[in-house]
Amino acid sequence: MDMKLEVVVVPVADVDRARAFYEKLGWRLDADFTDGEDFRVVQFTPPGSPCSIIFGTRISAATPGSSEGLHLVVPDIEAARAELADRGVEVSEVFHDAGGVFHRAGTEGRVTGPDPERRSYSSFLSFSDPDGNGWVLQEITTRLPGR
Repeated sequence: MDMKLEVVVVPVADVDRARAFYEKLGWRLDADFTDGEDFRVVQFTPPGSPCSIIFGTRISAATPGSSEGLHLVVPDIEAARAELADRGVEVSEVFHDAGGVFHRAGTEGRVTGPDPERRSYSSFLSFSDPDGNGWVLQEITTRLPGR
């Protein structure tokens, strides 16, 4: 049976502020529904993604800003960084891991610049939404077998 990840809940404190941020990213607004004053759900989808995010009022009991390691895959990490910066997003420098593997939590082991060999899966950048939910962009140019 196929199981596809469709939606990720992102906990936010201010729904309108979060909506404005994700609009600024250029993501598609799929829904903004309310059911009275105490329930609201907003859904956005990143360009080209089959998975969306939702946030809102009474959507999650998680602490706003507590999501981290939300990954977006891009074919060109430097072009992605330039686009985000042009949209006014505070974004990290492109980095790779000192050990040459997947990045570590936080900033430990980060080396500035893309992977020296430009290996697929090895170059990253990061940014956060206004609540501190942490996003990572990962450059993938050639998929591993079976992916």
